[in-house]
Amino acid sequence: MATALFISRTDLVKNSIIDGSVDTDKFIQFIKIAQEIHITNYLGSKLYDKISADIIADALAGNYLTLVTDYIQPMLIHFAMVEYLPFAAYQVKNGGVSKHSSENSESVSKTEIDFLVEKQRVFSEYYTRRFVDYICFKSNLFPEYNANQDSDIYPEKDTNPSNWVL
Repeated sequence: MATALFISRTDLVKNSIIDGSVDTDKFIQFIKIAQEIHITNYLGSKLYDKISADIIADALAGNYLTLVTDYIQPMLIHFAMVEYLPFAAYQVKNGGVSKHSSENSESVSKTEIDFLVEKQRVFSEYYTRRFVDYICFKSNLFPEYNANQDSDIYPEKDTNPSNWVL
């Protein structure tokens, strides 16, 4: 089955620090990775599959269109950046792994990349919190959200599941 991406190249370029001249092939797989790992985790299998099917059928409308454009896309843009940034400078070619550098620019340190990744993670957590609040309040509009069963992925409602509070 084809993977329906919930954002386009234009969405990512317009709403992130990615320059419009960056080749789509450099980051498209990170959109897919972010969508499959993070977005599926918060939507759950059934809602994710419903939205995917609607996008493929060009039938995304109504409450689902609002959910995607106002809540899911902002999450995905920043989750995609979290996944892409650590790899942005690298290429794998026949000669091995190389790091791109330009005469007119200066390479950034790992610390600077980590800072950018963390900033994107903060943004993604903000939009995820908005999504979770909205979907929990309006779950009656999206019956698939609570329809998961057996081996389905159940939606994560905690936007920061890895942090411990004592």
